[in-house]
Amino acid sequence: MQERHHLPEDQIIRDLLRPVVYTSTMNWVAFIVLGGVLTAFVFAAGWMFYWGVGVTGLNRPNMWGFMIVNFVFWIGISHAGVMISAILRLTQAEWRRPVTRAAEVMTMFSLMTAMTFPFMHTGRPWRTAYFVFPYDFWRGIWPDVRSALVMDPSAVFTYLTGTILFVFVTMIPDFAILRDRSTGWRHGLYRVLALGFRGQERQWKMQTISGFLLAAIMLSIFVSVHSIVSWDFAFSLDPVWHSTVWAPYFVIGAVHSGVSAVVTLMALMRWLFKFDSYLRPEHFDAIGRLLVVVGSAWMWFFMLDVFFDLFRQDPVDLVIMNTRFFAWPYVLLLAFIFIFGYFIPVPIWLFRRFRRNIKVMFWTSIMVNVGMWSERYWLVVPGLQQKYQWSFDWTSYRPGPIEVTLIIGSFALVGTLLLVFSKLFPPIPVWDELEGQRFAGEIQVGKRTVPAIVREF
Repeated sequence: MQERHHLPEDQIIRDLLRPVVYTSTMNWVAFIVLGGVLTAFVFAAGWMFYWGVGVTGLNRPNMWGFMIVNFVFWIGISHAGVMISAILRLTQAEWRRPVTRAAEVMTMFSLMTAMTFPFMHTGRPWRTAYFVFPYDFWRGIWPDVRSALVMDPSAVFTYLTGTILFVFVTMIPDFAILRDRSTGWRHGLYRVLALGFRGQERQWKMQTISGFLLAAIMLSIFVSVHSIVSWDFAFSLDPVWHSTVWAPYFVIGAVHSGVSAVVTLMALMRWLFKFDSYLRPEHFDAIGRLLVVVGSAWMWFFMLDVFFDLFRQDPVDLVIMNTRFFAWPYVLLLAFIFIFGYFIPVPIWLFRRFRRNIKVMFWTSIMVNVGMWSERYWLVVPGLQQKYQWSFDWTSYRPGPIEVTLIIGSFALVGTLLLVFSKLFPPIPVWDELEGQRFAGEIQVGKRTVPAIVREF
């Protein structure tokens, strides 16, 4: 059941707008640290663009490495937004209110970060126009539109466009609140973004209907995006990649990592912005129960994929699986997948007192994403090392310092974007919390006093 906490409207507005109007010392420290890491990220990317991908650990036949692994990882993190926001909004779950915007914004910034890596992976990003226009005008050679590598950017950019529109529509009432409480350039910015919203009945109706329609549309895109990402691998004939189970496997894995990332973000927001009255233990409890189901489903599909690879008894598949299970560093990554991805966090989440412990939820959610990043590497890299009998070169992949810097910098990029967002817009929807307070109140019906709302999930 949703626990009812009654707070005055003025306090809600003041508390939730605090990150926008006030910058704490911790915020400045976070900006400086993330800015330093982001500077190293930009330098590493520039160094690679100048000298080429030869400064990385990529080699023949290992043409995909850390950057593609990180692309798949951030696409997975982005699935938190639709899973948390759209589904819970459609089911009208009351506990969604302080969680939705963090999930939606993480989706948006994760997608932006993910899409930088395929472009950087080319080594010459300005030449990626070859995928859009004929890259050999004289002979009329065109990209194959049936390739998953063409469908992938189409799906991801559709997902990004829909997410930005979804976030914008749900933020219109907050733009109006900020417009009425700001001056200077901020007032001009919020006035434009608010689109003349004055809280009229028709405006509220249109905003609510638009939010529900976009939520329903985004659910279909949510499923298709990571399915198509899996087809980047499954459409190929490379060993252990050519599997029909990868589409649902990637989707449920994306939900597992994405929802865990939302838990991490919720804990950080609670500590950094002092949102103790809004991100309460009950919210972590609800997401913890959801993660038990999602994590168990992910482990089922993981074992199913392993079973399919072994059951086929294909000699090349067995060589790759032997590498995955017994060769270094894949045996260590496999341990991370099992221990951090499932066998530590999920049993902990079975107990209510642990689900309501913010520190426990924070560290277990980080462990999950350590395991999920390891899983992406474990899936992607070994299949390239030993392809087929006539492969001209079998070598192992060892990432270089440039790639490690790019991976660490991607986390700093997402963190910086989230901090900048929190300085411009409230990270928890003000209007949603105010609406929740109205619903949490009691009304007089005849001679009886009853709750204003009874739908609770």
